[in-house]
Amino acid sequence: MNIKRAKQEIRDSIEAYLSKDEFGEYRIPAIRQRPILLMGPPGIGKTQIMEQIARECGIALVSYTITHHTRQSAVGLPFIVKKNYGEEEFSVTEYTMSEIISSVYEKMEKTGLKEGILFIDEINCVSETLAPMMLQFLQGKTFGNQKVPEGWVIVTAGNPPEYNKSVREFDVVTLDRIKKIDVEADFDVWKEYAYQQGIHPAVISYLELRRKNFYRVENTVDGKIFATARGWEDLSRLIQVYEILGKTVDREVVSQYIQHRMIAKDFAGYLALYYKYRTDYKVEDILKGKWDPITLGKIRTASLDEHLSIVSLLNGKLSELFTECYLTDAYLTKLYDYMVYFREDQDSLTAKNLMEKAEADLEKDKKSELLTKQQERIQKRVVSFFENASGSKSTSGSIGSKLTGSDKTRSGSYPAGGRSAAAESKDPSSNRNYEFVKALFESETEAYENRTDEISLTLQNVFDFMEAAFGDSQEMVVFITELNANYYSLWFIRENGSDQYYRHNKGLLFDDRQKMLLGQMEEVENILNNGIKYYVLPIYYLLLIKLGNYRIIFTIKVRKIERANSQNAQTG
Repeated sequence: MNIKRAKQEIRDSIEAYLSKDEFGEYRIPAIRQRPILLMGPPGIGKTQIMEQIARECGIALVSYTITHHTRQSAVGLPFIVKKNYGEEEFSVTEYTMSEIISSVYEKMEKTGLKEGILFIDEINCVSETLAPMMLQFLQGKTFGNQKVPEGWVIVTAGNPPEYNKSVREFDVVTLDRIKKIDVEADFDVWKEYAYQQGIHPAVISYLELRRKNFYRVENTVDGKIFATARGWEDLSRLIQVYEILGKTVDREVVSQYIQHRMIAKDFAGYLALYYKYRTDYKVEDILKGKWDPITLGKIRTASLDEHLSIVSLLNGKLSELFTECYLTDAYLTKLYDYMVYFREDQDSLTAKNLMEKAEADLEKDKKSELLTKQQERIQKRVVSFFENASGSKSTSGSIGSKLTGSDKTRSGSYPAGGRSAAAESKDPSSNRNYEFVKALFESETEAYENRTDEISLTLQNVFDFMEAAFGDSQEMVVFITELNANYYSLWFIRENGSDQYYRHNKGLLFDDRQKMLLGQMEEVENILNNGIKYYVLPIYYLLLIKLGNYRIIFTIKVRKIERANSQNAQTG
């Protein structure tokens, strides 16, 4: 299965393992809670999904790569104690607590979370001395003489033998005590993740064109050459920072992450063309609704790859804008909760009190380790807003001033006709003024609404350009498909609407449905031509299309042919 389905399977298992009855007992006793073994190639996100699952389930996570451990650190160190058996005294060997088990208890104490995931990576690559301990761990959930605490689910991960020479195969006795999930690389699933993580659009568009290069591991006379999902993600981040610093990403840089010479060379060439098209076709002007007949004529004579690169450039820019809008909306939503709290007790609270509360909430959430980086940045923006409103620090020294791009807050703005927060702070009563802080909040909201209108206009400009340059061609289909694959694009369009999107997406949905139905009809015709006896059953397909604020459901009745039985199929 792909990593998305595997994540859901693991989450379902954890929720089942941690489910309790009316007496507070686990519905599945610890002895029946099979450890989960996630088996798949390296670099596809096995470790990363564990962090996501822990946050989504609200439980703790302790993660170890077992190949970094010796027998002593995993099991504990031996020491001698004296014990009496009958009338004689004996020297007995005992062991200190395992470092891994100790880390579980430390995590419980630090976060206050009593349930969690103990994740052991590279479980099937342990040393020979540690192998028996790993079998004991999987079979009995113990390290040495210490058991894994109740309420902690064991999840492990390993690589198939073709990817690692150190792999040890588990025997049937062990395999019969674990829940094994095999995963494989899947570009479509990764692309959904890539849009949410802000992967560089050049990486996404290149892999869309050359899907076979998304994940490849090959053996050559010079050793293994490979390209992995992890490599593409790390390379993407480097490209983004290099763009900020004005540095060049060439073939040599790419090959440090994509260790497959042919793919690295191919992507480096694609990236160079990507930058060239951005300049040649003046993408920034297109976003503003400015282009001329010369540009359109140049595009129409270009190759399909060049067309798709232009579509990718436009999609990438839009994605940045949609993400910015989403983060600002989340920030204002969080800020509104604090403003409600402020309003309900405005006579005794000050902006400084709210700043201290926001800081305390941030530290509390960070301590629980359940915050995503995105959520952490949003909370920092809230802290920065109240910091500026209270005049505790100047704008230049605030948290907001340290943020860049879409993370940067607009907390430096002030209500019309009002003084700055720093100036107001000279007035002893200013920090108790709810109305002043409310005006700042309204200013932030107004700026967000204006920015949203600007982004809506940019989306309209891109659609106008796409229609002028390509019409209802496959380039438009690619553009709409990428919008549909991007979480932030769909969020923005759902919140703000886009008549052009709905019109083109409606046609795309009907085209897909028509292709599916025609394919089924052709399949049925082939079956009937073969003279095989079948039953005919009515099937209803529901097609949902959203037009503005209206949702229209079409019911399409088709006939699905089911085989009567295998004997009839054989006899015709």
